[in-house]
Amino acid sequence: MNILLGVARTIDGFSTLVGRTMWWLTVAMVLIGAYNVITRYLGQYLGVQLSANVYLELQTYAFDLIFLLGAAYLLRVDGHVRVDIVYSRLGPRTRAWIDILGTVVFLVPFCIFGLYFCLGYVERSWAVMEQSPNPGGLPRYPIKTVMLVAFAMLILQGISEIIKNAAYLVQQPGFDDNEAHRATQETEGL
Repeated sequence: MNILLGVARTIDGFSTLVGRTMWWLTVAMVLIGAYNVITRYLGQYLGVQLSANVYLELQTYAFDLIFLLGAAYLLRVDGHVRVDIVYSRLGPRTRAWIDILGTVVFLVPFCIFGLYFCLGYVERSWAVMEQSPNPGGLPRYPIKTVMLVAFAMLILQGISEIIKNAAYLVQQPGFDDNEAHRATQETEGL
């Protein structure tokens, strides 16, 4: 079990690194958005074209990356949307079982279907080196590839959550608390 917990910690570390990177990308996205607005109106006022499609697409791509790559981090810190009407009133062992079953029955199959259905879509995009139809636009194939990466990261984080919940259920020595809750406490201090 200690080896599996080491695997879970490695996955958690990777998800945290990517999640924190997405925090900074959020700042960049806001700055790009502000630049887009300022240059559009300033350009209209001055009668010159100051903005470009590339900046609009950069803002969209940043949002796409934040949404897709931030999902595994949200799962790690238990920040995803959950209906807590019943769940929050249950004991920690029951919640651990529900999390394991939910991951095995819903999350992993959903991600496998996502990978399956996105694969052809991404392959076609790479085959033609798909570009934006907008003048000066960005290539589309790299951002479409991120969908595959996001589903793979969600599967990995789901495996990490299964390992941690299983360790909690078997009362693994040195594992006295559910690490998902510990991860939430860690991020509150940032």
